Amino acid sequence: MYLEHVNLVVSDINAMLKFYRAAFPHWHIRDQGHGEWHGKPRKWLHFGDDYHYIALSDHGEGNNRELAGHSVGFAHFAYVTNNLEAVIKRLEDAGFAIAKPGAEEPFRKNIYFVDPAGFEVEFVEYLSDIPAERNLNREALQRYAV
Repeated sequence: MYLEHVNLVVSDINAMLKFYRAAFPHWHIRDQGHGEWHGKPRKWLHFGDDYHYIALSDHGEGNNRELAGHSVGFAHFAYVTNNLEAVIKRLEDAGFAIAKPGAEEPFRKNIYFVDPAGFEVEFVEYLSDIPAERNLNREALQRYAV
């Protein structure tokens, strides 16, 4: 079993496409159309590859949850990459700034960006192919070292 898609309600699909095209240059618009959601017209599209995509709908109103706050809601989602520096460069070249650095871990590197709709997106590069190492954090390493 694997996650096929995430469905994000946004106000500006084009701004979202600029961000996700920079992050995933091999992705494309798989499908798109117009419809209605509970009485409000919307444009929607699926942006991804043959196995995974992000569904975007443009009928959003208001602001996303405050990421630094404690409100219930979506915190972030993460993508694994084989070249974190290349992802960072593409996003920065497209005008997006790093939102916060990742933790310093011995077996992975990560970084966080916030997309134009206010969703926090983490990008992770693993430095080990051993799951037990990939999933460790500094605190766990210290416990094992004792």
